[in-house]
Amino acid sequence: KQVRGYGWHWLTRLKANRLVSVEGNRHNRPVSTWCIPPHGRKMHLKGYGWVKVFKTVTADGREEYWATSRLDMSIAEAAEYALWAWQIEVYHQGLKQFTGIERGQFRMEKAQRNHIGLAIRAFLRLEIFRLQKGVTWFEAKHSILREAIRAYLAQPTITLPATT
Repeated sequence: KQVRGYGWHWLTRLKANRLVSVEGNRHNRPVSTWCIPPHGRKMHLKGYGWVKVFKTVTADGREEYWATSRLDMSIAEAAEYALWAWQIEVYHQGLKQFTGIERGQFRMEKAQRNHIGLAIRAFLRLEIFRLQKGVTWFEAKHSILREAIRAYLAQPTITLPATT
């Protein structure tokens, strides 16, 4: 509701069990039980107000429900925004998987900021390397690690004493 107060517009996925109703029928039911035409349908989202809901089917047959605060949005616009949302999700997944950004356990705000900033910087460096080499994130990370280990083994800076 606070987002509405700012006058911002949004598009988000809805879970299939999210309660909505339609004009003329004020009984809240899960969004998956309503008939939603391809161009979308104006619905009342419980706890928020009027939204436009779209139903899409993924390549593997899963049904997804998308809601927007813009009642005039077309399905083409919603698909474009959904693509952007997917790209952001892929970015976040890569950032978490390859930098360990969520594993930092810090109490001080400055330490948290430093950890997040350095993790994002490391991920951007990985992304640049990945784009230059034309490989996946996984291959890029392992290539960097292999080269670092190879360089260290060629000229180790710290040697451990031999054990008897």
